[in-house]
Amino acid sequence: MNYADTIALTGLRVFAHHGVLDHERENGQEFVIDVRLSLDLAAAAETDDVARTVHYGVLAEQIAAAVSSDPVNLIETVAERVADVVLAHELVLLVSVTVHKPEAPISVPFDDVSVTVTRGRGGA
Repeated sequence: MNYADTIALTGLRVFAHHGVLDHERENGQEFVIDVRLSLDLAAAAETDDVARTVHYGVLAEQIAAAVSSDPVNLIETVAERVADVVLAHELVLLVSVTVHKPEAPISVPFDDVSVTVTRGRGGA
């Protein structure tokens, strides 16, 4: 089993209403999601069968749905939610999720703020 194989989906843009401040919840803002999945892609490559991998188009839609639903205060919570969505795919052994909040209400100039969580299957 090859644990070094990865699928990466970067820059997924989702409009949502997360945040601690009232105006974040009311007006919403764009969040940018990056995910990196660790899984064994040997069977998919050998058979050329999309059913033997994680379909990144389907995954992108699932992530967008998870991010855009049910507003929460923290992007940490959003990142955990996305990790759960990815780990629902049984082929995924490990996932790293970064949630960027480029329009965060910070009073000094900045380029980005993000949170990254890494979660694995069975304590990995």
